[in-house]
Amino acid sequence: MVFRSLNCIFAPMIFYLSGTGNTLWAAKTIADTVGERLISVAEIIDSECHFTVEEDERIGFCFPVHGWRPPILFRRFVNKLKLSNAEGHFCWALCTAGDDAGQTMDYLNEDLQRNGLPKATSTFSLQMPESYIALPFMDVDKPEKEWAKIRSAKEQIKEFIPLIEERKENVNIVDTGNWVWAKSKLIGGFFVHNLITDKPFHVDEDRCIQCGLCASVCPVDDIIGGEGKNPSWKHNGKCMSCFNCYHHCPTHAIEYGRRTHSKGQYYFKDVK
Repeated sequence: MVFRSLNCIFAPMIFYLSGTGNTLWAAKTIADTVGERLISVAEIIDSECHFTVEEDERIGFCFPVHGWRPPILFRRFVNKLKLSNAEGHFCWALCTAGDDAGQTMDYLNEDLQRNGLPKATSTFSLQMPESYIALPFMDVDKPEKEWAKIRSAKEQIKEFIPLIEERKENVNIVDTGNWVWAKSKLIGGFFVHNLITDKPFHVDEDRCIQCGLCASVCPVDDIIGGEGKNPSWKHNGKCMSCFNCYHHCPTHAIEYGRRTHSKGQYYFKDVK
């Protein structure tokens, strides 16, 4: 049972998008248990994105919540994704969020159905440590809260996996939170139109050690740089504002305008 795209063969798959690693951890945890291969949306977004679903296969989507919606890049992927022989196959989705998910899964299913793809009939959300720091009132979680969220997520995902493995339909374990419409429609709209950009990123050359780590961890290859060279951003429209470059900088040399000054850093690290 395989998936084929661009003359390549893949095992049963989970399409995932991840910035600071929360979603990658969740997707990998599920994939390792149910025996499915991960396919990075960031790596295939510029390809045909045409797959053939073989008999008895599951279709999975994993992504972070951005502004109480799926990330713009993930929505672009869903809107160009072509799945042959997908009708009747079990489709599920999991999102990760620093807090609640709002109408994220509604947006996903609207995009799937608009593109003629199966609806995700089982949906899940995991609360993970906060990594978005571009608004004045937002910062990373304190270490104690960060660790507590990861431990809780590790227990919760154990409950999700059997439901996915057994293809349980009509499961909805998503923390939508309060003021759902206002968050996803109003705040989410502002977020999408004003805050998803790499233009405010800049580097403090006095602090930059030209290690190239920021360029190597960018999930969408939006940074020009490397060992012995200061980073610069491509402004090519692919930036997710995931802040993975900022969070991994060992000298805190990367800033996002003045919005990240004196704020913390976070990327996923497993805890016992």
